[in-house]
Amino acid sequence: MASLNGSPVDLADVQALALTNYGHFTTMVVEDGAVRGLALHLDRLVGDCRTVFGAELDPEWVRECVRREVGDGVGRLTVRVTVFDPELDLAAPDREARPCVLVTMRRAGGAAGPLRVQRLGYRRDAPAVKHVALFGQLRLRRAARLAGFDDVLFTGADGLVSEGCTWNIGFVDADGTVVWPEADVLPGVTMRLLQSAHGGHVTAPVTDGLLRSMRAAFATNTAIGVRSVASVDDVVFRTDDPVVTALREAYAGVPPERLQGRPAPSLRVSLARRT
Repeated sequence: MASLNGSPVDLADVQALALTNYGHFTTMVVEDGAVRGLALHLDRLVGDCRTVFGAELDPEWVRECVRREVGDGVGRLTVRVTVFDPELDLAAPDREARPCVLVTMRRAGGAAGPLRVQRLGYRRDAPAVKHVALFGQLRLRRAARLAGFDDVLFTGADGLVSEGCTWNIGFVDADGTVVWPEADVLPGVTMRLLQSAHGGHVTAPVTDGLLRSMRAAFATNTAIGVRSVASVDDVVFRTDDPVVTALREAYAGVPPERLQGRPAPSLRVSLARRT
């Protein structure tokens, strides 16, 4: 299911996205009309729209587009909001942008087991932006899976751990402190919610030596919540660590925000204005 600016989408509407692959997005899980971290998702879209298009995006209009697509849907739904310009000119991408909101929806997946990941060198382009250019990430995810792992964990040119393919990684040290990598990463919504809901977090450069001293590791994003990491290359972690369990419980305890908000303006094609 999909809609563009609150209306049914057709092939012509999304052709530019398929051919130019320029835009940004966020993915949220809607549970019975509510979203954990909704305000953070909307803030991300507004900030990334300024960066990617130099335009201001109305967060209440985005909320309305999501609400129209979800409708009376019940249960857990994975909703992706992609912001792109259907009229983008590949030869002149600097022209004034008219970003639009594409909302796609599917049933959310269930719980999955601990991850076994492989470290590979990679730095995402514009790592602070959740953009749609996923080729590099997926190429290395494919390589890791072909090598027998579940997913890939990126390291920089300096060898420091940064982030997973589509998730943040955190560690638990011998004292039970949560350690997040100090690196250029996408500031994930789940990561930010955990940092607010659970105490005892620090940020530090994660070298190979530091990684090998950790007792547990975990991955976070909206789709998986908090998922244990069983191993990184040949380094094995415990998957029943009480701190990871506490993080999972803290995340589950974050109150979801209702999609229902103030009435949005009437449907319009142009959702943003030039800054």
